[in-house]
Amino acid sequence: MTITQLYYVLAVAENQNFTKAAEKCFVTQPTLSMQIQKLEDQLDVQIFDRSKKPIELTEVGKKIVNQARNIVNESYRIQDIVDQQKGFIGGEFKLGIIPTIMPTLLPMFLKTFIKKHPKVKLKIEELTTDEIITRLKEGHLDAAIAATPLEDESIKERVLFFEPFVSYIPKGHRLHANKKIDVKDLDIDDMLLLEDGHCFRDGVINLCKAFKHHTEDKFQLESGSIETLIKLSNEGLGMTLLPFLHTLDINDKEKHNLHYFNEPSPAREVSIIYHKSELKMQIIEALQDVIAGIIRGAIAFQNVKIISPLSK
Repeated sequence: MTITQLYYVLAVAENQNFTKAAEKCFVTQPTLSMQIQKLEDQLDVQIFDRSKKPIELTEVGKKIVNQARNIVNESYRIQDIVDQQKGFIGGEFKLGIIPTIMPTLLPMFLKTFIKKHPKVKLKIEELTTDEIITRLKEGHLDAAIAATPLEDESIKERVLFFEPFVSYIPKGHRLHANKKIDVKDLDIDDMLLLEDGHCFRDGVINLCKAFKHHTEDKFQLESGSIETLIKLSNEGLGMTLLPFLHTLDINDKEKHNLHYFNEPSPAREVSIIYHKSELKMQIIEALQDVIAGIIRGAIAFQNVKIISPLSK
């Protein structure tokens, strides 16, 4: 049994196709198939049910894949130990960022990080929290930036900053005249929301549910982007809540529609998260240092109350 064979098994399990798996592993399909067959012969079990289209794992195959993932990840740790010993910060690093953080935070730190750590090859993807957790567990991401806490034992979290919620209330709305907003003033039936799958949406719903029950049968408008929510709000279709960093780029005319909460301000906790195996920690720590240094000057709120990003 070899690490290479286990790596091939993981590739087939992910792609459910021998040809696609071989392309990903940069080997010919016969080579990959032969190595997996040798492993199956050695173990005297079938890892894959080749009669199914697409290919499926057998019951014992599922257990083998889970263990293979642990072994392959641990094999990477050897190089990781050497890199840390040498103080080397470089190589490929796969980073996921949730959609409500990507457009505001990434431009703030990316140029600085690249300049400070030119040997790191960042590969960045915009992903939902659920996608991020899955990819971290499968070893397809090295780290991610997401709203926390996530309450997942396999994921470790390092808090980067607390980002307050800010109300966006257009003229004509019942709350527009209020200089500051109380959480108890919010009504979910009066709120424009991000579509399902966004953890910021879940945070807003959790915030409103803490004070009022809402009905499911009333008109409710949802969108995939915060920018669209602002435009819909400007049309008089309701108010919305924004993450604080999104308010920094709003034009002067729209800034009159921003209303801050009375303290403690509801806020989300934003963290860099990674698998408990703690691979590539030198790059994770470098990212944390750069982001923390930049964000410190952008968010000055201290008295905040963290709202859970988990759907309740």
